[in-house]
Amino acid sequence: MTDKLTVAIIDYDMGNVKSIENAINHVGNFNIIVTADSSTILSADVIILPGVGAFPDAMKKLTEKGLISVLHQAVKEQKKPTLGICLGMQLLFDSSEEKVSTKGLGWIPGKVVYMKPEGGLRVPHIGWNSLQVSANDAIFGFLHHDKDYYFVHSLHAVCDDRYVLAKFSYGGVMTAAVKNDNVIGMQFHPEKSQKNGLAALQSFFQWAQMCIGHKHA
Repeated sequence: MTDKLTVAIIDYDMGNVKSIENAINHVGNFNIIVTADSSTILSADVIILPGVGAFPDAMKKLTEKGLISVLHQAVKEQKKPTLGICLGMQLLFDSSEEKVSTKGLGWIPGKVVYMKPEGGLRVPHIGWNSLQVSANDAIFGFLHHDKDYYFVHSLHAVCDDRYVLAKFSYGGVMTAAVKNDNVIGMQFHPEKSQKNGLAALQSFFQWAQMCIGHKHA
């Protein structure tokens, strides 16, 4: 990649930002800023929304830090390439039933519901699982035989197939990765998924660079 992208990792006290920052540093030369500052977010090239914990707590933190409107401006109006990771992916949807029904960011139509896997499989789903990449994939073209990624979650996103980049099986087929316009979500943890995770991040940034190039063309 020619230009050094400025990457804003959103800091709202709900994400393992350091491990994500380290993983991003492994895949390219970026100007990475961990931030909750509005002007920094609006001037960045790429937005990363991490997340670990509960959906209602995350939305409360984003609201308290005044980040909802600035994120909407950056993502929906400025159309910055955006990646939501784990809980960060779930926040992209309209709502979640975790603990109490809570409105999400609404950037991808759909909802987040508790996992109810068949066959007595345990919840939360913790461990490695293989992706089933869909035909409308934008970023997993590098996957061939080894398609394993690391998951830690008790809820999963339900949405129309046109938004689904990849699924996984765990007592039923569930959503692993999504895309709507300039927004991508990964339910798994790329920063904990070794070489496949780093390749997914690298592929995301190649896609982001392409999006930015088209925007300025």
